Amino acid sequence: MLIDRVEASVFGTNCYVLAPQAGAECVVVDPGVDVADRLAEVLRRHRLKPVAVLLTHGHVDHTYSVTPVCGAHGIAATIHHDDAYRLRDPLAGLGEPLRAALEATTGTVRWREPEDVVTVGDAQRLAPAGLELTVSHAPGHTEGSVLFSLDPSAGRGQDVPLLLSGDVLFAGSVGRTDLPGGDPLAMRRSLATRVLPLADATVVLPGHGPATTVGRERAANPYLRGL
Repeated sequence: MLIDRVEASVFGTNCYVLAPQAGAECVVVDPGVDVADRLAEVLRRHRLKPVAVLLTHGHVDHTYSVTPVCGAHGIAATIHHDDAYRLRDPLAGLGEPLRAALEATTGTVRWREPEDVVTVGDAQRLAPAGLELTVSHAPGHTEGSVLFSLDPSAGRGQDVPLLLSGDVLFAGSVGRTDLPGGDPLAMRRSLATRVLPLADATVVLPGHGPATTVGRERAANPYLRGL
């Protein structure tokens, strides 16, 4: 299986590209600020054809480039139905410090909603690019935050479980709950019921920072203790 990553120029958001192998169809996950050109280079290098953009949630640092990426390839943006409204105006409620940090790099932000938006729900199974993914609704960071999981039984050269955790789980930390849509109690429930039951070997690809595993976070992440 092919996995590549582009880190956004603002907020350090991880944009992932997943494909069965080079020269195949692929999915793009969370295209953040100013990643379109570098993402295009990754696609050219691996000879990949995007067939879907998956969004772990609707905050602008994970969706900033979704419209140009979807438009360039004629594909849909996929997001949980509780966060779909954010694609109409992901800057709403961003706050002046975060808006200033964004505009310092990008200039005045002019947002345009993707033309084709597909909404998904909990436990829904997706098969873009032949990758068998399962959606797990994990609110707390936003109302519609999700985890995308890929089980190794689906094949495609992935021999351990894989979790795209967005801003639910990071290496050594968890997502903020003080931003629009945040809920500390919902985050604790999501961590307890959606993350902790997963196998220790599960590789976690988070929305920010380095990859980790569920086992490593179970043992060392202070936010998971006592759940």
